[in-house]
Amino acid sequence: MHCPFCRYPDSRVTDSRTSDDGASIRRRRQCPECSKRFSTTETSSLVVTKRSGVVESFSRDKIVSGVRKACQGRPVNDADLSLLAQEVEETVRANGAAAIEANDIGLAILEPLRKLDEVAFMRFASVYQGWESLDDFEAAIKLLKLEKSVSNESLEAAN
Repeated sequence: MHCPFCRYPDSRVTDSRTSDDGASIRRRRQCPECSKRFSTTETSSLVVTKRSGVVESFSRDKIVSGVRKACQGRPVNDADLSLLAQEVEETVRANGAAAIEANDIGLAILEPLRKLDEVAFMRFASVYQGWESLDDFEAAIKLLKLEKSVSNESLEAAN
């Protein structure tokens, strides 16, 4: 890291702190040449490759706006959507890759959205997975009901 004051090509880290959302690190540095201090912020970049081949920066806002359409008229607020977007970003970043396919982001959205609101999940999944008939909806509803009954049975067995 070059010193912004004297352009010396090195600096020493004196303090590091993670931001509140955990997406960046703030480092306090000191130049060994001129002894002046300065701060840097480090973030990891994540790019999304769309189906068309276009590459763009990852954006939580795009997740929120896409899921908001599925949640229209449902009891889901902006805080819920922000938490969902954060969870999706954490899931996507956990694989360690600097680039991810847009399709993988859609898949990462499905499970947190199902937990948040099943109707919104059905809406999002129907568009995202390209359901074309009532049979597709019926199969998804049967699967949701089956998962719910298995989950309830395990809770009852644990008690």
